[in-house]
Parts: sequence; structure tokens; C-alpha cells
Amino acid sequence: MRNLIPSWVRVPLVFFIIFGAVEYFIDSGEKPAFIEYPSVLLFLFLVLLILIAIEAIINALENVMLQKLDAEAKARFLAEKEQSYQFTWLKRMYKKLIGTKPIEEEGEIILDHNYDGIKELDNSLPPWWLYGFYATIVFAAIYLLRFHVFDGAGQFDELKTELAEARAAIEEYKKTAKDLVDVNTVEQLTEASDLSAGKAIFQTNCVACHMQDGGGGIGPNLTDKYWILGGDIKSIFHTISEGGRSGKGMIAWKQQLKPLEIAQVASYVLTFQGTTPANPKDPEGELMINENAATNTTEN
Repeated sequence: MRNLIPSWVRVPLVFFIIFGAVEYFIDSGEKPAFIEYPSVLLFLFLVLLILIAIEAIINALENVMLQKLDAEAKARFLAEKEQSYQFTWLKRMYKKLIGTKPIEEEGEIILDHNYDGIKELDNSLPPWWLYGFYATIVFAAIYLLRFHVFDGAGQFDELKTELAEARAAIEEYKKTAKDLVDVNTVEQLTEASDLSAGKAIFQTNCVACHMQDGGGGIGPNLTDKYWILGGDIKSIFHTISEGGRSGKGMIAWKQQLKPLEIAQVASYVLTFQGTTPANPKDPEGELMINENAATNTTEN
């Protein structure tokens, strides 16, 4: 087997097989492993040197053994080695696929056409062309049955299916990735950990204007059913994120708070609904009944 493949083919072939295995088994993200991890590049370089060294050692041993052979054995060895590098099997396959007549036999297929001494040969179509043509016929028959007789899914159907699967995967991922929340996807949080985090944010940033019990001061009362910019979770999220009315509303908190933190404090604000503050501010805005607002039953 070794004599059938010369070293200038064997070394790159083995090296790229090892290179492919390294890239397959080492997780390096979007970058190739030898770029992401310099140690991998060093390993591949050493592998290449070892392969070259092995070939050099084997060739040196062959030369040493060759010198110990008699003249007849030496000539036979050199002839076999020279013949092994001619890829006779590849040449035979090539001639079989081409299907042309040898020059010595072209007289059998010369036609009567003669134009200024130029004659035409009646060559048959080459086998490789015929095999390719037969393959297209088989493919066409399978394609016809698959998509036009049995109504198989076409490219557009596959695209729709993949898009639907991708959307479902995104929605499933968003359920566990709360930091991806925005004004369009935000939902009222009811878990104790989220409300506790929202309470901490409220007490740090909001009590100066809305009071600790949500009764309102500089800012509006958060315990009544009147809202200036909307009292549902999406409206409150948007107001906290983008700020209140221009010139007299609160600032936009999107630079200081993460989306999840805005969702947490917005959900905590809704727990003020139905509570009784110590000094409630007069209602402001329009009457809005939020059926999803969770009534706060704990002490704020």
C-alpha cells in the first residue's frame, strides 16, 4: 500500500486527516481551533515535522538496504518502485471512462468525410458522459415521483418549517433568558425573588418621588387606578425605560437599569394597586382598571 502512494501525497493526506480530526473534536466556536488555541497550532506543526521525519527515516533505511543488494536485486527493486509511482490503476480507470480508441486502431472508425485532408472519426459517446446522463434520468424520475406525484415538501415548505422551528426555539429561549425582555415581550413577574429585587430597586431609586408606600409625592400616586401614561405592565415598563412626559416626567432609566431590572421594578409597582398609603396624592391621569395587577398583601 505504501508503494502505491508516494510520500509527497501520503504526508499531506495523513496531516489533513489529523487536522480535520482536531477541528472536529476541539470546540473552538466560530474560529478554527489552531487560531483560537495556539497550543493546537504547535501540536499540528509537531505532527507535520514527525510525519516528514518518519518518511525521511524510512527512505534512509531503504537506501541502506538497497546498497546491500546485489545488482540484479537492486535493479528489480528500483523497477518495482518506479512502476508503483505511475498510478497504473488510475490511468486504466481514466482510459475506461474516456472510451477512446488507441491511435493504432483509429483506422477502424474513420468516416468517408474528407475536407482538405481532415478526416472525421466515428467515436462513440464517452462512458463518463453516458453514466452522467443515465444518472440525470434516474434523478429526474425520483424527483418527479417525490415532488409531483407524492407531493413532497419543496424548498419553500422546508423554509417555512425551519422558520417556524426557529421562532419556536427563540420563544422558548426567551422564557429562560429574562434579560432579553423588551416592551413587546415583557410580562408581569410574580415570583418572590423578582418582586424582592424590584422592591430593592424601587427603594433605591423611586421612593424620593413616589414614597416608600407608593402614595406619591413629586411623582404620581401608584396605589390608585388612575394613570397618566398607562397602568399595564407594558406601559409601566415603557415609562420606566424611556422616561415620563417631556419636561415634567421622570428620567429614562434604561441607561442605569437592565431590561430585567426594569421588568422587576415595573412588576413591583403593580403590587401597590389596592393598598392604602399614609398620605395618598390626589389621582392624576385617566381611570384604568388593570385586571392582571397583583394585589399586594404584604407590608411594603
